[in-house]
Amino acid sequence: MIALLRGTVAGATEDAAVVDVGGVGYLVHCAASTLQRLPRTGQPVELHVETQVREDAITLFGFLEPADRTWFRLLQSVQGVGAKAALSILSALRPGDLATAIALGDKATITRANGVGSKLAARIVAELKDRVGALPTAGGDGVGGLSGAIGADDLAASPLLGAARDAVSALGNLGYGRGDAFAAVARVQQRLGAGAAVDQLIREALKELAA
Repeated sequence: MIALLRGTVAGATEDAAVVDVGGVGYLVHCAASTLQRLPRTGQPVELHVETQVREDAITLFGFLEPADRTWFRLLQSVQGVGAKAALSILSALRPGDLATAIALGDKATITRANGVGSKLAARIVAELKDRVGALPTAGGDGVGGLSGAIGADDLAASPLLGAARDAVSALGNLGYGRGDAFAAVARVQQRLGAGAAVDQLIREALKELAA
């Protein structure tokens, strides 16, 4: 299986890029957000690849960040979400925005993706909400003011840094589920701003969780 391609950009179409690796051109399907960030033709590029093998085809999907590939896989674990829908969602939403939407139960934001209706958006929220606190976001993405980080392809990596991470950890020690804690902290930090202190986040998140 191909997991990584390192070469030069040979061209791009509406939904895919061609990566030249040692004189061989690989057609790699990408989300619109990935295509927009690709280097210019002839420039070096590295794509993290998900290979899907079918009876009649081998299809490559490429991502600039490991987090995007992880979300691509996770989205397809939801019933009714195939590769096309997963790419559509990642075209409309960066991982940080998607994590926030799921944590907050914001189905309307997810329906911004082409081909994703309210029922499917509701299923995505329901099936991934309890896992969102441990889902990775690409480095530098904002998650309602929460910064993201991921190492390699580590699902255990937290997308939270600083005060927000510490607040979620403290709420977990108090017995709250990680998904609920993440959602509460996300809501509080959206309201108070990225500079909110740990004690403020914990105090206000507890009010959210008790409501």
